[in-house]
Amino acid sequence: MDATYDVVVVGAGPGGEVVADRIVRSGLTAAVVEAGAVGGECSYWACVPSKALLRPGAAREAARSVDGARQAVTGDLDPAAVLARRDRFTGRGEDTGQADWLSGAGIALVRGHGRVAGERRVEVTGTDGGVRTLRARLAVVLSTGTQAVLPPVEGLDGIGVWTNREATTAGTVPARLVVIGGGVVACEMATAWRSLGSEVTLLVRGQALLTGWEPCAGEEVARGLTGLGVTIRFGVSATRVARDETTRAVTVRTDDGATLVCDEVLAAVGRRPRTADLGLENVGLPGGGRLPVDDTCRVTTVDGDWLYAVGDVNHRAPLTHMAKYQARACAAAIAERAAGRPADPGRWRVWSADADRVAVPQAVFTRPEIASVGLTERAAREAGIAVRAVEYRIDDVAGAALYADGYRGHAKLVVDETRGVVVGCTFTGPLASELIHTATVALVGEVPLDRLWHAVPAFPTVSEVWLRLLEAYGP
Repeated sequence: MDATYDVVVVGAGPGGEVVADRIVRSGLTAAVVEAGAVGGECSYWACVPSKALLRPGAAREAARSVDGARQAVTGDLDPAAVLARRDRFTGRGEDTGQADWLSGAGIALVRGHGRVAGERRVEVTGTDGGVRTLRARLAVVLSTGTQAVLPPVEGLDGIGVWTNREATTAGTVPARLVVIGGGVVACEMATAWRSLGSEVTLLVRGQALLTGWEPCAGEEVARGLTGLGVTIRFGVSATRVARDETTRAVTVRTDDGATLVCDEVLAAVGRRPRTADLGLENVGLPGGGRLPVDDTCRVTTVDGDWLYAVGDVNHRAPLTHMAKYQARACAAAIAERAAGRPADPGRWRVWSADADRVAVPQAVFTRPEIASVGLTERAAREAGIAVRAVEYRIDDVAGAALYADGYRGHAKLVVDETRGVVVGCTFTGPLASELIHTATVALVGEVPLDRLWHAVPAFPTVSEVWLRLLEAYGP
C-alpha cells in the first residue's frame, strides 16, 4: 500500500533513526525504510561489537598493570565468554528491540530496499518482490552509510575474505589471521583477535599506521601491537591469495616475494558510500559516490529543499556520533523550512558550520588507546594557521602513575597563536578516549588558553595533564 509522510528516511542506522525521531518530535510524520537490520552497521558490525571484543583484553591488561591486582590475574581470556558477551550486545543481528523503539517513537518502519524514484518519492521493494511507493510532503533523507572496499588483490573475492562484518561477528578464533591495512579497523581488529589468541600479521602498504593522525599516535599503536605479539610488515602489499579447498588454509603472496599461510584474511583498506543502487539517476545524480551537502545536510546538486543526506554517505565526518549530530541539525532545518522560517545554522549548531569538519572527536580502542579532536599540527600549518605545538608525557602526571604501574602516554596540543585557542589535541595511553572530550569542549567553545588556566583539574587524576600542557605552553 502506498503512503505519504512529511519525511521519508532511507536507512535505519544511527543517523536515520535520529533524523526520524527529531522529525516526529517536531510534530511532523516520518517513515524509515530499511532493507537490513534496524540500527545499522554500528550496532551489529562495527562500533558495538568491536568494542565488546576489545574491552576484555583491555580490562585484563588494566588489572595486570597494578601490583597487587596483577598477582590475582593468572589466566588468559576465555574466548567463548568474550564472544558470548559480544553477542549479548548485538543480539546476533536481531533487531526487534530497535524496531520496537521506532514504533514506540511514532515512526513508521517500512522493510525493503528503498530507491529514489523522483522528487519526494521513494520506491520500496520488499522481500516478496512487491513494490510500494512512499511520498514525502517535505523531504527525503538518505542515510545509507558505507560499505567496505576490497583492495585489488588477485583471488581475494574467491576466498571468503573478511571485512569488518566478518571480523566483528566471527564465531570462532582463527589460529592465524592476516590483516590488510593500517587504519582504524585494521589496528582494532588486530588487537582484538590477537588478544583472543590468533597469530596476527598486519600488511601495511605505507610506512606508518593511522597516517591521518599525529605521528605519535601511529607510533604508539605500532609499539602496542608489537608488544602484543602482532607482526607488522610495513611497505608490503598482498598481490595474490588462494584458499586450499582441502585444508581451508589461505596462502597470501606479497610484493616482496614472501608467502604467508593463514586461516582468514581481513581486508580493511577503506569504505565507500552505499549509493550505487539508490535510484539517484532518477534525479540527475550519479550513483556510487558521496553526496555533497551544505551545512543543513541538504544535497547541493539537486534543486529545491527536498533531498538531504546525513552520516557517512556525505563523508563530512564518517563517524557514528557525528552522524547523529548531523541528523539533529538536518531534522531541525527541515522543520524550520516547513514552518516557513529560514534554516539558520546558528539556531541549531552548537559552534559553527564547521563543527563536523574541524571539531570531530575520535577514539581508537587499541592498546594503548588513542584519541584526537581537531587538526593535526601538519594540517593546521597547511591551513595557514600560526601554530605552536606543545607536547607532554602523560607518564609524568601523578594520577597516571597511580592509575597504572608503568603508565605510558603522550599528549599533544596544537594552539592557534593568533587567537590563543586550541585547534587540535591528541592523547595516547590508558583513558585517552575519556580524556578527549575535555579537549573537544575547549576547541568547540574556542576557550582562550588564559581562561583554561582557571579550569583546575582534580588531583590526582590523569586529567592533570591539562595543567602540565598549559605549564609547558607558558603564561
